[in-house]
Amino acid sequence: MPVQAAQWTEFLSCPICYNEFDSSGHQPISLGCSHTVCKTCLHKLHRKACPFDQTPISTDIDLLPVNCALLQLVGAQVPDVPPVSLSSAAYVEHYDLCRLCVEELALYLKPISGAKGVANLSPSVLSRPMQRKLVTLVNCQLVEEEGRVRAVRAARSLGERTVTELILQHQNPQQLSANLWAAVRARGCQFLGPAMQEDALKLVLLALEDGSALSRKVLVLFVVQKLEARFPQASKTSIGHVVQLLYRASCFKVTKRDEDSSLMQLKEEFRTYEALRREHDAQIVHIAMEAGLRISPEQWSSLLYGDLVHKSHMQSIIDKLQSPESFAKSVQELTIVLQRTGDPANLTSLRPHLELLANIDHNPDAPPPSWAELESVMLAVKLVVHGLVEFIQNFSKKSHETPQPQANSKYKTSMCRDLRQQGGCPRGTSCTFAHTQDELENETQQSLKLVQTNLYKQENKSDALKT
Repeated sequence: MPVQAAQWTEFLSCPICYNEFDSSGHQPISLGCSHTVCKTCLHKLHRKACPFDQTPISTDIDLLPVNCALLQLVGAQVPDVPPVSLSSAAYVEHYDLCRLCVEELALYLKPISGAKGVANLSPSVLSRPMQRKLVTLVNCQLVEEEGRVRAVRAARSLGERTVTELILQHQNPQQLSANLWAAVRARGCQFLGPAMQEDALKLVLLALEDGSALSRKVLVLFVVQKLEARFPQASKTSIGHVVQLLYRASCFKVTKRDEDSSLMQLKEEFRTYEALRREHDAQIVHIAMEAGLRISPEQWSSLLYGDLVHKSHMQSIIDKLQSPESFAKSVQELTIVLQRTGDPANLTSLRPHLELLANIDHNPDAPPPSWAELESVMLAVKLVVHGLVEFIQNFSKKSHETPQPQANSKYKTSMCRDLRQQGGCPRGTSCTFAHTQDELENETQQSLKLVQTNLYKQENKSDALKT
């Protein structure tokens, strides 16, 4: 049975015995699948396969080289590296150069502190997305063909993130926000601020989560009436733009009617707040990408939620929307940005290396790289990451703003999990979930009654117009 893999920040200890890697009994050995286990645990395996994903280990364990990049990060003495067993001396030379590139890159993961091999990476000059991608590269086993394929993909990913980071470093956060909302409005949509937008989305869900089909006018009127108490600025126009955003995201099943307004029904897969909110967020990110805007997960979390808690959520959306062509487009965008700023750090010199990384075939069925190709890729990724670090340390004037948390929504559509599992809720009255069944039922019944009333008025109005 496969073993549960460790968190990515726990890369300095063996995920089986939990001992920190060292240069004696717990030497780190990376496998072709990019999992790293200490040598002692590898010898105890009942079958010659990775304990996490069951990938066969094709090379003799004693012939797999120690991951010296990890040893230098735990402060252990790096042993003399015996020559690897490859089919030609030229391959060994390529391997040694690639290994040295990875070891140099790994140093950017310092300073490190923590117990039992857990890395505290916050003081690093690199962002967490960069650190995570670098950890992936450091764990690749270059002796095995699968490991080389993974290393090339990791290098491409690292290069793509480097371009994004460089573009972000050159952007004005205030101007970025204005450009984003201008792009959203240009498409007939609107974002009303973290708190108001959340309430509006939950009210849309409240009206339609049971499969009801409402006209756009009725839906908008219902949301406006419910929002007015807390947000007097709520209008039919602004809420209509929020509904349009969900329409662009294909969240509705639309039924056309002769001589009457079309009915909008929420698709079944979007009848939870989490699913609806994710699709809503993805649509705004898509609009930003269409407009040529590059926004970090931290900035997205601040813009859409008013906090920094949703960085991972936004990063997953960004990753999903990336296309194979995104890297090359980003390199072109960076070139334009550098031409506009005068390029004091001479980042233009990185363009050939970035283009080499962008041209790597991302297809899983792509042929494995030759040793010469691997060496050129490792040298390129080392130079571009080094260029980013040099720019941040010597030329960056970017300031990080601390967003103000927004108040939680008071419209509740499900029971509080903390209250149910632990007997108490730390959020109290500000919790976005119901604390009693009566609270949940009353809120739903009142809202549905309003919907039915509005529907009745709409139908009577339509009949009167026909008459």
